[in-house]
Amino acid sequence: MKTPFPQVLQLPSARSFSALPVILVVLGIIAWSSWYTVPSDSVAILQRFGKLHAEVPPGLHFKIPLGVDVATILPVKRQLKQEFGFYTEGASNPDQYSDTPRDESPMVTGDLNVGLVEWVVQYRISEPTHYLFAVREPGATLRDVSESVMREVVGDRTVDEVLTIGRQEIEVEALLKMQKLATLYTMGISIDQVQLKNINPPAPVQESFNEVNQAQQEKEKLINEARRDYNKVVPLAEGEKDQRIREAEGYRLKRINEAEGDVSRFNAVFTEYQKAPAITQQRLYLETMQDILPGVENKVVVDEGMKNLLPLLNLNQKQTTPAEAQP
Repeated sequence: MKTPFPQVLQLPSARSFSALPVILVVLGIIAWSSWYTVPSDSVAILQRFGKLHAEVPPGLHFKIPLGVDVATILPVKRQLKQEFGFYTEGASNPDQYSDTPRDESPMVTGDLNVGLVEWVVQYRISEPTHYLFAVREPGATLRDVSESVMREVVGDRTVDEVLTIGRQEIEVEALLKMQKLATLYTMGISIDQVQLKNINPPAPVQESFNEVNQAQQEKEKLINEARRDYNKVVPLAEGEKDQRIREAEGYRLKRINEAEGDVSRFNAVFTEYQKAPAITQQRLYLETMQDILPGVENKVVVDEGMKNLLPLLNLNQKQTTPAEAQP
């Protein structure tokens, strides 16, 4: 009878124990990278092996790890902006200002002057797939489009228009042209606003331009004050004129009515007089005395038949003047 060889138990080697944590870490990284979150103001464009797969809404989502699925998050509900001629420190948008050192603000106007123009373009991502795949660098392309359009619009105007009265017209025209080019290039961008910030002349002539600008403002101020005085004085004069006309019209109507009333009363009295002259004369006499006597302070009523009146009054004698009394 053969004696069986004893079975030897093989224990795991130290190398296998050292590789286990690495495997767990790799598996944890793979599991962690399989999930991603899309913010509420954004959407994610999911690419599988580099090909467009789906447009993912906000929320927590799963993807195939190890580079099979790549999710690009785009803030479609957020208003983005680009700054030209200046920049804001700490900006979160990488396309807000240009990384390459270039001065975009100097521009030549239509009358061959130079102005330093600073402006802001505010836009939204309206079509995420076009924004990612139709144009290679949409942010840089939008900067080039904006600068080209602004130079064209400013170049069609004089420096006085650019510095003073033409700002709003420049903003509107630049917005329309930028949106037209963005649509033509299928950039997937909707431009909301173009806003001019500071517009200044070059430093060597800035003092002279400021003096001209101050003179223009003083001119506008004097014109506004003159218009204010005009609007204050002229309506007042017009009102007084209308008041005088209405007063004269009222006085005219009053005099006409009074005259017509007098005529009507005279005709009525004359009609009654023709019917009874004596009674009418007596009534007119009594009415006249009724109007006169209340104004007389001392009244002496004498009867015609009275004979024994005191002679001191000399009522029956003719009054003589001093000239008649002289011989």
